[in-house]
Amino acid sequence: MPLAIVLRYLMRWRSMSRAWVINHPAHAKLLAPMIESLGQSDDLIIAVKRKEVQNMLADQMNPIKISRVIWVPRLIGFFRWMKLVWRIVLAKKHLRNIQSVVSIGAPIEILFGPRSARRIYITDTEPNLTAHRLARKKATDIVISQHFKDELAPILFDTKATIHRLNGLHGHIHLNPGTLRKKSNTPYKILARKIRGNGGHDRNELVPISDKIFTGFEVISVDEDSEIASPWELDKLIAASDGVITQSVTLASEASLLGIPTLLISKAQRGFLDLLEREDYPLLRVHHSIQEVPDKFIEMMNDVKKPHSIQWPNTREELLKIL
Repeated sequence: MPLAIVLRYLMRWRSMSRAWVINHPAHAKLLAPMIESLGQSDDLIIAVKRKEVQNMLADQMNPIKISRVIWVPRLIGFFRWMKLVWRIVLAKKHLRNIQSVVSIGAPIEILFGPRSARRIYITDTEPNLTAHRLARKKATDIVISQHFKDELAPILFDTKATIHRLNGLHGHIHLNPGTLRKKSNTPYKILARKIRGNGGHDRNELVPISDKIFTGFEVISVDEDSEIASPWELDKLIAASDGVITQSVTLASEASLLGIPTLLISKAQRGFLDLLEREDYPLLRVHHSIQEVPDKFIEMMNDVKKPHSIQWPNTREELLKIL
């Protein structure tokens, strides 16, 4: 092989860096500061075809400055097996020569990344067992939090991967600590998010929310199909609210961290939810359907004070060192 071709191949290989897998809108927010610090012009974004993710990457306020985006199907619905095959094809095609694959809860790109690449699997979702079962086979690194409930996901630890444990929540990576809450609005301004529950693990966690629960409140809906000014400014909508009512554990976690009283209606079991409760963040969990908000939630909204005094861990720097 001529020397010029060899050199050109080596330069191309050395210039390739990371593939960032965005399988959920929360993943975009989590990875954005990582990409800002570590991203290169020839990095690759692998993004799921989901309206919220598409809106985030198309938004003018999108901080992710990577132009190479490969859209892959979301593995739900009647044709999910056909979608799976197509996603594998795309992974094999576009991950060639990639040095590192970074994926949050999505195993396909971990499985079919190059053998020579680091394959970093990040999760805070214990019951995502199918993804764990697949990812742990080929992952070189698995990143979880210190509060992860190992007993709910024992299969994840049957692996040769290096296990890293972060001190903190995913929200500590991309959010800023809450500021002093202002006087409550009249009527209370409630940020509401319902979920469809069609994911691989959350369908068994879903608890219906009755519309009666919102009676008497000013409601701002941020459901999957809702249009908001910018999906990157959801934290500002949260901070401007008196309270949050949701089925989403991700939104519940973020709102609680920002010091906003949060009513989570869900059967979900997560280590990070237990941590928020232990550290007395304003989170109220209800595991069954209700027709009106609990009195305790009203009391939480009336209690206007500085959100929380615990200093946030430097989880962002910890994750950067791992990546």
